[in-house]
Amino acid sequence: MLKRSLVNRGDFFAALVSVLLLGLLLGAFPVQAQQVPRGPWVDEVSFFVEQDQAKAIDMLEKGEMHVFFRDLRDPELFRRVRESPNLWYIYSYGLFYELTFNPVGPEFPATGKLNPFSVPRIREAMNYLIDRGYIANEIMGGLGVPRYTALTPAFPDYARYADTLKQIEKEYAYNFEKARQIINEEMTKLGAELREGKWFYKGEPVTLIFLIRVEDQRRQIGDYVASQLEKLGFTVDRQYKTSREASPIWLRGNPADGNWHLYTGGWIATVIDRNEAGTNFGFYYTPRGQPVPLWQSYKPDPEFDRVAAKLWNNDFATLEERDELVVKALWLSMRDSVRVWVIHQIAPWPARKDVVVTYDLAGGFSAARLWPYTIRFADKVGGSVKIASTDLLVDPVNPVAGSNWIYDMFFVRATSDPALMPDPYTGLYWPNRIKNAEVYVTFGNPVGATLDWVTLRFVPEIRVPEDAWYGWDAEKQEIITAPSGTTAKAKTVIYFEDDLFKRKLHDGSTFSLADIVYSYILTFDRADPKSPLYDESYVPVFEEFRAVFKGLRIISEDPLVIEVYSDRTYLDAEWIANEAASWFFTDYLYGPAPWHVVAVGALAEEAGELAFSADKADAQKIEWMNLLAGPSLPILAAQLDKAIAQQYIPYENVLGKYVTKEEAVNRYQNLKRWYQSKGHFLVGNGPFYIEKVDPTAKAVVIKAFREFPDAADKWARFAKPSIPEAKFTKVPSAVEQGFPSELRLSVTFEGKPYRTDDIAYIKYILTSPAGTSVGFAEPVADGEWRIILKPEVTYATPIGTASIEAIVVSKLVGVPVSATASINVLSFKDSVLSEIAKARADADSKIAGLRSSIDNLNNQLNNVNTSIQGVQGSITLATALAAVAIVLSLASLGLAFTRGRRAAAQQKS
Repeated sequence: MLKRSLVNRGDFFAALVSVLLLGLLLGAFPVQAQQVPRGPWVDEVSFFVEQDQAKAIDMLEKGEMHVFFRDLRDPELFRRVRESPNLWYIYSYGLFYELTFNPVGPEFPATGKLNPFSVPRIREAMNYLIDRGYIANEIMGGLGVPRYTALTPAFPDYARYADTLKQIEKEYAYNFEKARQIINEEMTKLGAELREGKWFYKGEPVTLIFLIRVEDQRRQIGDYVASQLEKLGFTVDRQYKTSREASPIWLRGNPADGNWHLYTGGWIATVIDRNEAGTNFGFYYTPRGQPVPLWQSYKPDPEFDRVAAKLWNNDFATLEERDELVVKALWLSMRDSVRVWVIHQIAPWPARKDVVVTYDLAGGFSAARLWPYTIRFADKVGGSVKIASTDLLVDPVNPVAGSNWIYDMFFVRATSDPALMPDPYTGLYWPNRIKNAEVYVTFGNPVGATLDWVTLRFVPEIRVPEDAWYGWDAEKQEIITAPSGTTAKAKTVIYFEDDLFKRKLHDGSTFSLADIVYSYILTFDRADPKSPLYDESYVPVFEEFRAVFKGLRIISEDPLVIEVYSDRTYLDAEWIANEAASWFFTDYLYGPAPWHVVAVGALAEEAGELAFSADKADAQKIEWMNLLAGPSLPILAAQLDKAIAQQYIPYENVLGKYVTKEEAVNRYQNLKRWYQSKGHFLVGNGPFYIEKVDPTAKAVVIKAFREFPDAADKWARFAKPSIPEAKFTKVPSAVEQGFPSELRLSVTFEGKPYRTDDIAYIKYILTSPAGTSVGFAEPVADGEWRIILKPEVTYATPIGTASIEAIVVSKLVGVPVSATASINVLSFKDSVLSEIAKARADADSKIAGLRSSIDNLNNQLNNVNTSIQGVQGSITLATALAAVAIVLSLASLGLAFTRGRRAAAQQKS
């Protein structure tokens, strides 16, 4: 029986007060004990620029900032972070550097100067000129690996095509003399002359204008490449620039002006790209990539362009067909080389331990789509977070064709709310503003589904209904419906959240179907020459969309249910659903886009005062539209007043069915009050809104939007990625040609066996001077796998040392990991002799054992003989005694008989 303890009430309350006071003093109430807010965990985030990484680490240590939205590049600084009791760090695998070449030529039209990089073979030769191993080890300090192609070494497609990539890496390994030979040949063909070790063209030195970024290791990489070019005889004009200084030249400028020859490019993948081989060739090598002058000057080989287009549109029937296209694209991209890939970073990102934030395995902190939803203090709700980056406010911000810099997008994305959210660890998508989706795909398209919110079905045919929206007529201002007989490869039914049209925008307006309809119309209108919004630089992007988009049907307006028809499929049904839901959602590629905000910008473009894109702004000599700052603001304000006065409804013939004049004016009035209060026109629907922008100080402040529909803990499940750890546990001392061999591999996470069901596959690549051999490991148990090298594989492997790499692809994370080992291969003759020797030794051993057994048996037989002889003697004695006994017995019987007869005779006389 339990006894109840008696406590004095006064003592109890005194103790309680003491505990409460202690909790207040020590901040002992964790986040979990406090009410979860709507919107983000914190109240505000302040962004500022700090380019000195050493100073940034000092500020983190002192608590003057909380997170550094830039990866560390100095190994010594990283050591400080690792050893600090106040800091933590993560790794990302989506950062990479490359050399971007100006392809215009052979002479620049504006200057008449020679551009050697207009020749694909010279660009290709640059691969041989660069020692990527030196850059990885010496310049990157080990925080990077050599990169040769458009496929990221840490993403799923790299593992799939690892054998081809190994061949490319071998073919294009550093070879300075080969680079010199090729470049000399091509320069001579161009009419250049090599005099006393210097190249001349039309009597002048061939001077290469090299734009070298200064914020990171690209400065050292640029200097290294420049020195290599100078050794070949070129004169190099090294122009050191920041991102904002270089961008107007290489990105927004006309490459035909001849203001640059090459640039140290850098990129960050913002999600784990599960279809990287499908998009990267089209993006980086063709005009499909971006509506800017440089991309529009790309003229790839027709075959390469055809292959890139098929991959871009997922125009293949089987995975085997995709494999053939990717392998072809890899080799063709090396011959094109408008980009020469240099290094892939293993990037550490630092933060204070009192701050928690979800990161992306591809993009680290800054590119993680979930960072605004998850950032918080470990011990409290609310508060102000300070984040530094090496740049901010690089280019004009507008949702249609504004800045694509990560330095701008990381705060712009905090103001927007996508229909689906990318998984930061796998690259799959999760519902955010939808409930579920149904994906129908025609037979013959390799598609799979992983997550249970999407239903995948295969059907023999998909016909597009004739009432489905198919296009837009800018002249008649009406929607075009699908032609009779239109078919599609995929049909996706998207079920949006029931209360979607009750959601508030930052300026107080209510989200509506008009926002989606406007997005649909604008998609077509900007590509129609009859529209005042026509933008020539947008046409290549639109044409790729037009090639695959087959129709849109609104099945239900509230709750919203739509059908989307497309000729583009992905390997993952989740990606098909994401594209269908996102094509016309208000989360545009470059930011949030309520219809009334974009409409005001469109009025400014129609008036010839501003342009959404940099290319159109440059062509018309007008301002590139910026919703946040600069000369765009008064122009937008004037157009807003005009819209209010005219009760303006854009595309009124169609949009008027979804919004009234009163509703339109109400939205414009909300936007005007917003502009008067905040001083900018960026209105979104995300967990944060932009409170303050200071272009001079390069500072941005965003604040929590407390009318956001979701609680702050919605995405709390993304805590830590289960990245597997792999190592070989059994490697034979020698592998013999023509004979099977087995290796063992362990796969764990935090010391525990990795479940077999959580592994997609483990691929091995056996590399030797003769080439590569590829196969797959097989599971033995959770955390244990084996690789069987078959006799035909070992027979084809040359004698000597070979390497084997096992690439582990997990279902839980999108980053493959690998383990390597070296093996010693014996010749077939040696192997046979070795086997004969083994057999002979085994036979000799068995014969010796048999002889020993025979000797033992002989000894045993001798012992038996001796025993038998003894027994025989005993038997002889016994026989003699028995004979004597018999004789005595017979004698006794005879004597008794004689006595009997004598007795009988005496009785008768």
